[in-house]
Parts: sequence; structure tokens; C-alpha cells
Amino acid sequence: MHVLFEEEGALKAGSILADNDTSLQVETVSGKRAKIKSSNVLLRYSEPAPGELLGLAEKAAADIESEFLWECAGDGEFSFCDLSDEYFGGAGYRASAVEATALLLALQAAPVYFHRKGKGRFRKAPPDILAAALAGLEKKRQQALAVTRMADELAAFTLPPEFRPMLDPLVYKPDRNRPETKALEAACAQTGLSALRLLEKCGAFPSAYDYHYRRFLHEQFPRGTGFPELELPAISADLPRAEVRAFSIDDAATTEIDDALSVQALPGVGWRVGIHIAAPGLAILPNSPLDQVARSRLSTVYMPGAKITMLPEAIIDGFTLVAGCDCPAVSLYLTVTPEFEISAHESRVELVPIVANLRHHDVEPLFNAQTLAAGFAGVADFPFRDELGTLWNLANACEGRRGKPSAMQGINDYNFAITGDLADPESCRVEISERQRGSPLDKLVSELMILANSTWGGVLAEKGIPAIYRAQTAGKVRMTTSPLPHDGLGVDQYAWSSSPLRRYVDLVNQWQLLACLQGEVPPFKPRSELLFALMRDFDLTYSAYAEFQRGMERYWCLRWLRQESVRIIEATVRRENLVKLDHLPLLLRVPSAPELNPGRCIRLAIEAMDLLTLELDCRYLETLENAVEGVHIEDEETEGAVN
Repeated sequence: MHVLFEEEGALKAGSILADNDTSLQVETVSGKRAKIKSSNVLLRYSEPAPGELLGLAEKAAADIESEFLWECAGDGEFSFCDLSDEYFGGAGYRASAVEATALLLALQAAPVYFHRKGKGRFRKAPPDILAAALAGLEKKRQQALAVTRMADELAAFTLPPEFRPMLDPLVYKPDRNRPETKALEAACAQTGLSALRLLEKCGAFPSAYDYHYRRFLHEQFPRGTGFPELELPAISADLPRAEVRAFSIDDAATTEIDDALSVQALPGVGWRVGIHIAAPGLAILPNSPLDQVARSRLSTVYMPGAKITMLPEAIIDGFTLVAGCDCPAVSLYLTVTPEFEISAHESRVELVPIVANLRHHDVEPLFNAQTLAAGFAGVADFPFRDELGTLWNLANACEGRRGKPSAMQGINDYNFAITGDLADPESCRVEISERQRGSPLDKLVSELMILANSTWGGVLAEKGIPAIYRAQTAGKVRMTTSPLPHDGLGVDQYAWSSSPLRRYVDLVNQWQLLACLQGEVPPFKPRSELLFALMRDFDLTYSAYAEFQRGMERYWCLRWLRQESVRIIEATVRRENLVKLDHLPLLLRVPSAPELNPGRCIRLAIEAMDLLTLELDCRYLETLENAVEGVHIEDEETEGAVN
């Protein structure tokens, strides 16, 4: 006698060696002896042999149609043996072991039609549940066909029509449950290409620029870069008007003019120097709709040829320190002695007359290290020459007292001029100009902004009013709500406050400072959880924006190399095989370069570049005789160079 039994979810057949009430000793097809429970036995039979049963049953089960079997079954619960008798012969018929096993296999293979109710027992699915299940199966079948079709189209480098409306989520945050993602993965396996490279071949990206820019928008601006309809806040008209002639100093592309300076002679005392910071905090109130917009962005985003502002253009126009206007500002006035010591300071909220917006390219040819050393000999008089000279001497004195340089020497700034319409970036032309950081104008502005940020940070700390600070201890720069020292700048505390049109942290600190100066309750109390959250969010977002800016600068550097057909280029070793291309803000590793000391100059051959991955492959050619002393790796934490 033989048995069909179930063990660990699998059907097995064997010969009975011993039959007890609750268990059996059987010999399986493989010759192994096993003890099984009687409750696991599904069928006892005499023929065929155990080794033949399942093979014969599988062949017979292939001819059983699930739909017809469902129609044959009654509505109640049934045993597969009972249904096999009826299915194969009708009343009084006794199905063979092969027939019964075949029907069991058919029932188990059709879970949509039959629900298991125990070992060997089933119940047919109700009509409504069956209909829904069959519809689901049909949907899956159609999806499988669609996946196959889309994968074939992709493998032929044709973009399926389903891809176009959902390219961004498919490329930047794919959902592996979607058929489009499954098709893309299948096509990648077929072609041996990465998803990015395959989509590029299918024409998914108008350009590499479009790919990088859209990825950034998808991550940081999923709702787009437009501003909602907002009621513009009124600017207070009862502010006192300052009796100064203030001027700003910025590069030509600056439109968010946050800071301006003024100098007044104090006979017998020295000078009264004013540092004037735009005051959007007077009109943008915490938790207002406009604040929510600024809070969602946290900073202006910069990139070559474009920017995404933190505030709407109308707000910027209302508060930027543009020449010819009396602008709301928070002013820090310094009483400066003839020895350029600061004997006193005071802060005011007022309207400041802005008489000029000086631009670097206009002033630097007249006000630079050479003309200063010569005492402006041979240089025609120019606007604010005397004021700039006074501020230059003050900046040097401040730098000396801090014991730290206000800007990294030997580090260059790079300006990107993009000519053409960025809607068609491939047709644009890029020019990259190099400007050494640490010029007299740089030092002048940097020192006075460091002075304002550290002084106002000290005022808030003294009053016990919380603020967000930049601190540097043990070589690590971080943001904190505690007024800790900034060792890199040599100040006791440093609270970003000088760019409230461009950075949300500066706007938050301005609210706190305005409350302090006007005798009001500050928006953020000590140990404010919201202030901690703002600090954390800003830090993460500001870093993401900076990384995007570096990526886009790298893109335009590669475009410039391609545009100028550069094949051979010189570079300077930074460390190990990390080099910086000369006259470009581009760092890369050259595995073929020998081990050289930092500052050594080498010549490279450009072998390949990839605008999608922003990779540049260069091959070492030779070491040059000249070397650069005291090289630095560009560091985003050079605080003194940032207003």
C-alpha cells in the first residue's frame, strides 16, 4: 500500500512500512525512511508505484481547465477526492489515484478559482470575488505585455510615449512597482547600458544641462520655482532718515544689494563709519505668507547664468539698497579714532539714502594694491576715493586686531558669462574669467561685514536673545544657537546678519536684532525648538544649493573645454593625484600622474569628458619646471570672503 502525503507544503509519495493509529512509517521515492503524521496523509492507494504517481498526475492535470472545474464544483466545502470522483466519472464512480492526484494538482494551481480550507479540502471562490481576481490577472497580463513592449522600444533607442509625462520621477526617483521602471530595468539588462545612458540615447533629455537642472528642481523645488500670489507688505514710513551718503560695493551681476557703507568725518575725533544692511525684516513678519515662502527656500540659489531668488522680485526691489532711494536699513555706526581704533558703536533702524552702487569692474582699476601703494599718484580722482581709503585703513586695523586674514590669499574667484538663451543651452557660449580673491575691495567689504556680524552677534548674546551663529572650534565649522567663538575668523561670536535678502538665517537674526533695538519681544525665545529646526534645515539646504552650484560650474567648465577644443591643458597638484586645472575652478583626479609635491605644475591630455556624469578623464604627459607656492584647496568655509 502507498500514500500521497504533504510535507512542508510539498506533495510526496511513498510506500507504507508500518501503519499506526496516529503515524506511519514510509519509504519515500528516494529510499529514505520517514515518520509522518496520519493527518498529513491525503490519499492511500495501491497503484501506480510512488515514483510514477506525481509524473502521471501532472500530465493529466494539464488537461483540466480551471474555469470548467469551478463550474463543476458545488458551493460548499469539498474534498478533492469527492470532486475527482464526480469530475471523472459521476455518481458511483471511484477515481483512480492518478486522477485524484491530478485534480488535487489542478485545484492547487488555481488559487483564484479555489480557496484552500485545509489539507485536501477546498471551496470555490464566490462569483464576485472570482470576477475581481480575474480582472486583476488580466490587468497584470496587460501590464506584462506593456512592459515587454516598452522594454523593446527602449532597447531600440526609442522613448515609449508613456515615459514622456513621467520622466522626472522615473529618472530622479524611480518607483520599482511601476511598469515603466520595470521596462527600463529590463531594457538596461538587454542593452548593457545604465538607465541614464539608455534614456539619453532615447532622447529623454534635450541636453545634459536640462538633466542636471531638472534633477535639482525635482529634489529642491518639486512645485516649481514660481512664487504664489502674495500681498506685498507695506514699508514703514515713520522711520527716521539718516544724514549719510551711503554706497554699496558689489559685482556687476548683483541685484540683491544687502549692504552699503558710509563715512562721516568727526573733526578732532576721527570718523563715523556706517554699515547699513537692508531690512526686509521690517515688513516680512514671522509666520506670514511671505515668511512661509522664504522659509521654504531658505536661500537664493546661484548658478552660472541664472539664479533662483529666496524672495519675490517685488520684495527684492522694495528693499534692495539701490542708488537714488531712501532704503529701510539696520545701521551699525562705529566711532573710529584717527588710529583706526573703534571707541564706540550704536545700532539704529532708519531710512538710509543710497547715493551710489559701486561695481567691482569700475572701481578695482582705480582702487587696488598698486594704486594704494602709490598713494593714488597718477590716478584721477574718482567717486568715494577718500571714503574708500578710510575704510581700507579701518579694514587693515580690524584684520590686525583679529589676527586672521579676511580672505584666503592665493584663492581665485571665477565669473561665468553665459551668452545665449538657457532654454537652448547647447547654443550658448560660455566665457570664464579669473579674479584673485583678497583684493583691497574684497578685504574692505569682508572686514566690515565680519565686524557687523560679530558685533550684532555680541549684542544679541549680551541681551540673552537667541540667534543662529556660525562657530568654528577644533577646526570644525558648524551652525549653533550658542554664541561660540569662530576661531577661523578670530572673533568671539559670528551671527550671519548681513544678507537678509539672500539667506533665511540672516533674516531670522534680523528679526531678533530688530526686536532688541525696538524694545519688543523677539519672535524666537531661548531654547526655541523652531529655531533649532530652522538652523538644521538651513544648514542642509544651503549645503545642497552649494553642491548644485559647484556641479553647474563643473558643467560649464566642461562645456568651455569642448567649446574651445582644448586637448592639452596645464594643472597644479593639490595632493596625491588630485589636481586643479589652471584658470578653471575644476578639480579632478589623474591616476596616471606620478606622486608629486603640492604646487608642482603638470601638463595633461584630455582624453574624454561626459557632460551627463560631469566626468573628465585626463592623462599625464609631463611635469613642468615651474611650481606654485602655498596652494590651497578651495573651501566653502572661507567665511571671511562671504558677506
